[in-house]
Amino acid sequence: MSPFRRFALALPVAGLLLTALAGTQSPPAQAQARMEQPRQGFDHARREVMIPMRDGVKLYTVILVPAGAKGAPILLTRTPYDAKALTSHAASSSMGRALEGYDNPMDVVVQDGYIRVIQDIRGKYNSEGEYLMTRPLRGALNPTAVDHATDTYDTIDWLVKNLPESNGKVGILGISYDGFLTLMALFDPHPALKAAVPMNPMVDGWRGDDWFHNGAFRQQMMPYIYEQEMTRGNDEKWWTTHYDDYDLYLRAGSAGELGRQRGMERLEFWQKLVEHPAYDGFWRGQAMDQLLAAQPLTVPTLLVHGLWDQEDIYGAPAVYRVLEPKDTGNDRVFLAVGPWFHGQQIQEASSLSVVRFHADTARTFRQEILRPFLARHLKDGAPKADIPPVAAFETGTNTWRRLSAWPAGCESGCSIEPTPMYLRAGGQLGFQAPRTGDAAFDEYVSDPAKPVPYRARPIQPVGYE
Repeated sequence: MSPFRRFALALPVAGLLLTALAGTQSPPAQAQARMEQPRQGFDHARREVMIPMRDGVKLYTVILVPAGAKGAPILLTRTPYDAKALTSHAASSSMGRALEGYDNPMDVVVQDGYIRVIQDIRGKYNSEGEYLMTRPLRGALNPTAVDHATDTYDTIDWLVKNLPESNGKVGILGISYDGFLTLMALFDPHPALKAAVPMNPMVDGWRGDDWFHNGAFRQQMMPYIYEQEMTRGNDEKWWTTHYDDYDLYLRAGSAGELGRQRGMERLEFWQKLVEHPAYDGFWRGQAMDQLLAAQPLTVPTLLVHGLWDQEDIYGAPAVYRVLEPKDTGNDRVFLAVGPWFHGQQIQEASSLSVVRFHADTARTFRQEILRPFLARHLKDGAPKADIPPVAAFETGTNTWRRLSAWPAGCESGCSIEPTPMYLRAGGQLGFQAPRTGDAAFDEYVSDPAKPVPYRARPIQPVGYE
């Protein structure tokens, strides 16, 4: 989950409308025959279509086709964050300007001529159907016949059959929730899916991604849950009543009580959080790393991880651990580790707050890792990508390291061993194990009324400033 996405501004971008929402114009199957060219002065054509799923639900999809495209690969993102807004970051005739923002590695998309496709998942914004937060795979937790894997399959199937400008190859990428949706595409994938790039993906919502961090509930996720589930278009907003979030949660007494005060009992996902505070079958049954461990590896995958990801720091390394042993040829699973906060790899990243790295680390990632990876698997006749199995940025030396695996100490010929660290009396941390006679424990008084915050007050909702 990326909170800043909730505040994305939907600006109109002039373009071509093939199909409006269901019931207002021609049905999608009829509209696809009309392949208009870009408007005068535009470097792309914009198409808005409703793609039918196997259960009859239609999903709103925005397609940006570069002018003159022929044999172009498709780059897909599925999102709960408003496809119209994510393809309308600026009112411009330039495809790059329209895409310059979340969830787009804009420079790579434009440089290599990708057909950019962004789709609202079922139940959100302009798509039909019912929304369910991080909808599980079909099975015990989802008794229906559809999930994000089937919706991705059906979407790709429609795209390769209805975009004559494409070469029939599709890549999928996304950050956070969209990264979770990217991982979902790996279950029974469509044959045309040739590459996947899950960035900072939500993987296990209890162990370390978004909702809980090893069982500690993140109260500041409550506004996100409220707005995401209350209405299809996130129209109903969480409201402020106190000086800052710290006072709000302190005065409520508990997250459960605050939820009751805000009427969150009617939200299905909030009910699930309240019912499952421990790591039980509900969480294990939808942990993406555990589910992917049981799947064959067929789609080349580049996992992207931020060393200072404040939201989804568990996900990418966890998925890498279960997929890497399946990659016997060391050519299908890749990991990029950068010095970034959540989603910073598509932004400017020459620094992290006051820490400077002497170069834009995100641009290096996009140009030297992401771009050749996508080209190798999606563009016809592209050369083999010269990227290592693991590319990791080493802070301090400010150097990108080429590694054969993760964790690793060098590219080859060296081994590493985990080194334990110990909490010691007096607030100390060290490598030496406690000795006989050392203090058995340390203690302190925690008084919520006298906080020692790590963020400057007034403490606002999760953000990136």
